[in-house]
Amino acid sequence: MGSTAFADVKAKEKVSSDPAANARVRRVGERIAVAVGSALPTAKWEFVVFEEPETVNAFALPGGKVGVYTGLLKLAATDDELAIVMGHEIGHVTARHGAERMTQAYGVSTLAAVAGVATQSSSQYGQYADIVAQVFGVGGNLAVMAFSRSQESEADHIGIRYAAKAGYDPRAAITFWEKMAKQKGSASTVKWLSTHPPDEQRIADLKRLMPEALPFYEATKQGNPADRVIGAEQRPIGQ
Repeated sequence: MGSTAFADVKAKEKVSSDPAANARVRRVGERIAVAVGSALPTAKWEFVVFEEPETVNAFALPGGKVGVYTGLLKLAATDDELAIVMGHEIGHVTARHGAERMTQAYGVSTLAAVAGVATQSSSQYGQYADIVAQVFGVGGNLAVMAFSRSQESEADHIGIRYAAKAGYDPRAAITFWEKMAKQKGSASTVKWLSTHPPDEQRIADLKRLMPEALPFYEATKQGNPADRVIGAEQRPIGQ
């Protein structure tokens, strides 16, 4: 269903032909994909840039499908900041937040119907493409079903570790969200930010995560496997 929804988005929205933008998103995405590892064991990773300068957003769909809007690339000035956002969106997928949202919004019977279609041919997934896209906040014109604030906080926690394990500085999460907070009143960001925790709380929470995330980043910089970091007492990312 994630693949079908992603194909639908690519058909409806303008895919960027900017080679630098596409190379940047692939470069960051491929490193995060390695950090994700077994949390998405059957992922067929695909990273696409969508030409929408007023949309400061990104999304990830089940199956390793990731989209980034050019508006986000303008605000995320460094690869570190971009990695924070991409890690966050992928964190929603590995934490199974989409399934939680589908259950809450449509009920067990609809989720069972979706699961039933998933056992049949891929051509039958299309009727659920819009549901999947809405759940994961794809597209500026959809009635997006927002993740809860607790899910957003969990995705922050998971995503910052993915970014750090991929060799990106987790402290970029603080600088990025400080910039987002300054732009909160603009039309381009209000939809995304309205579903997230208050800016002050989010930044404070991210600062508290630094002692956990920085050892992964430092280990990667030194050429050591990040998974061997001692003291990572939190539950495995993606679970």
